[in-house]
Amino acid sequence: MKYQNIAEGIFLDRPNRFIAHVEVDGHIETVHVKNTGRCRELLLPGAEVWLTAPGTEGRKTKYDLIAVRKSNGILINIDSQAPNAVVHEWLKKQQYDLIRPEYTYGDSRIDFYLERGSERTLMEVKGCTLEVDGTGYFPDAPTARGVKHLHELSKALTDGYRAVLAFVIQMEGITEVRPNIQTHPEFGTAFEEAKAAGVRILFLPCHVEPDGLWVK
Repeated sequence: MKYQNIAEGIFLDRPNRFIAHVEVDGHIETVHVKNTGRCRELLLPGAEVWLTAPGTEGRKTKYDLIAVRKSNGILINIDSQAPNAVVHEWLKKQQYDLIRPEYTYGDSRIDFYLERGSERTLMEVKGCTLEVDGTGYFPDAPTARGVKHLHELSKALTDGYRAVLAFVIQMEGITEVRPNIQTHPEFGTAFEEAKAAGVRILFLPCHVEPDGLWVK
């Protein structure tokens, strides 16, 4: 996926999870943060960040904050809407007969329902932006929704579906994602139970640029 109207800036602070202050061309801008996670190790004062100006009429902020360079030099896309978009692009190249986003199953909306011949697959997508010593971790904040989705995927297996949990790794050089049990032990438990039940875990390393994100 490709962004338009990119601007570079310096991160200043984040008053709440929805907005941040960024210096752009010598001016302080209030920008929308496209990630409600903590991002504490990323959004540090002085960090190099990239913004996009969608130009949507009626917006309260001109810019969305979409990428940041971590202190160790890794460029990370933090747009929480990007994983589904790049997976959709990638799935279109995988010769499925049917790709249906936002599929209702049980009490959840699963990101993708897929058909290939008689095979039916449910795929849930998670974006990984947390890196520790060369390994990706998810989540960076407790996610009851993520636990619920794992339970739904496990149940789907008993209904004859294939079930896939796909991690979009929104940074270069990382190929594996592990459950962040320190932040959310329940997710780790649900993750292991889902794997044992037969849910396939898929890691999707990405190529990251300030103005784009693509599954490799």
